[in-house]
Amino acid sequence: MNVKHVNAVCRATKGILATHFGIEVNHQSPKAGQATIPSNDVSVVLGVNGEVNGQIICSIDQKTAKNIVGVMMGGMTIQTLDEMGWSAIQEFGNWVAGSTATELSKENCIIDVTPPMVNDGKSHYRTNDMFLTVPLDSSLGMIDVHISLKEKAS
Repeated sequence: MNVKHVNAVCRATKGILATHFGIEVNHQSPKAGQATIPSNDVSVVLGVNGEVNGQIICSIDQKTAKNIVGVMMGGMTIQTLDEMGWSAIQEFGNWVAGSTATELSKENCIIDVTPPMVNDGKSHYRTNDMFLTVPLDSSLGMIDVHISLKEKAS
C-alpha cells in the first residue's frame, strides 16, 4: 500500500470532521492486518476504482454514530437511528468518499468511489488483501478507518 494514498484518505476523513463538524481529530497508532476487518456497530463501506482499487471502511460504535447524526441534524440529541439517521450516516460516507477522491487527485491519482453501503451491527469483513486500520479519536467518538488500496497493475 502506498503511504501517499493512506495519508490522502486520512486527510480526507480528518478534513470532513474539521470542516463539516468543527472538531479536531487525533490519530492513534495505525495497525496493519489481513484476513478479518472488525466492523464495530456501524460501518460505512466505500469501494475505490481507478488508478487505485480497494475499499475504505469507516467503522464506529452506536454512540459515535448517534453523535455524528446529531451534529448533522443541527445539534439534536439522537436516541435511536431511524431511516433519516441511517441516511445521514450514508451521507457521511459520501462526504468521506468525495473528499478522498479530491485528496487522491492531489497525488495525481484519479479514482471513482462507489456509493456507500452502511452495515448495521457487528460483523467481520473478510479479505485476502492487506489493510491498514487508522483509529481517529474525536469528541464525537472513535472512528476506525480501515484502508485497503492497491495501485492498478500497468
